[in-house]
Formats: sequence, structure tokens, C-alpha cells
Amino acid sequence: MSGPGPADGGVLTSLTAVASLLAPGRPTVAEQVRHAHEDPEGYVRTYADRLDGRGIDEPFPGLAWIALVDALHERKLLAEFDWKEDADEIRFGLQGLASRPSVDPWALFDDAESELTTHDFLEACGRHYREVGAALVVLDIESDCYPVAGLRAGRVDELVSLAKSAGFAAWPLGVRAGQ
Repeated sequence: MSGPGPADGGVLTSLTAVASLLAPGRPTVAEQVRHAHEDPEGYVRTYADRLDGRGIDEPFPGLAWIALVDALHERKLLAEFDWKEDADEIRFGLQGLASRPSVDPWALFDDAESELTTHDFLEACGRHYREVGAALVVLDIESDCYPVAGLRAGRVDELVSLAKSAGFAAWPLGVRAGQ
């Protein structure tokens, strides 16, 4: 079976596959993404209050990706961190994720990691998640924040590929080159 392509509505197919991967058993996430992709004006009207917080008041090419991020966040499947967030806020946000691993990676942290920059601390979190078979990924919204979601480590390449097929970027945290 070949991957999604332009002839089969590849962007929407890839977006809904990302939604299903990050929100298994929660079809409303994919439905919101589909709504934003197929009826962007209607989506902007329906979610005007939510989008206002992002400074969005009209459709734009990345609207369906933003819809994905917001739908995941609403269901506690994604946490969004400012570029200058402190370690305690990041821990709190990650601990609130419904997709966090059953083995708690926080026991693997040392005190020195708490003093890292936001980016470096998130990278450390990603390394610790991988140690327990999970992964943290960033869904890039071309902003100064980190929308972070969790999933099984074995599904990261699929997620990155699907995001790219849809025209967006996602990448794992805590992965060194060659891993």
C-alpha cells in the first residue's frame, strides 16, 4: 500500500492519520482537523474564542494543524510550553498529559536538569521518556512555544512522516543524531 498523495487528498489523509495516532479512540480530534481543512471559514467561526488567543481571526494554510494542536490540548493529549518556561511548569504540564507513560520517567531526573533552558530541559525529558519506551514530540506551529505530545517511541517515525506529508513539521525530543 502506498502512502497518501495528492490524488487521494493526501494532506487531509495525513492530518487525520496524525490525529488518530496522537488521539487513539478519540475521533473528535480528527473531526476537528477535518472541519478546519474542509471548511476553514466555518472552523474559524465555530472556534473564534479559542483562535483569538492565538491571534487568528481568519483562515490560513496552517489552520488544520492549529486545530490539531488545540484539539489535542483540550483533551490533555498535548501540553504547550513557552520558550522560557521553567522546569517545574514543564514537569507539571507533562504530568497532566493523558498520554504520559505508565512508568514515571520523573524518577530518572537529577537536580541539575532543573536548571536547563526550556529547550534543553524538554530534550532531557524526551531522553527520559525514551528510556521507558515512550516519546515526546513537538508539533511545530512556527511560534515561540513548544506544543508537546506523547506517544509510543516506536511510532515516532510514522508521526514525523505523516506530518511532513501534510506539509507540517513534528520532531522527537531527546533523540541524538543517528538514533
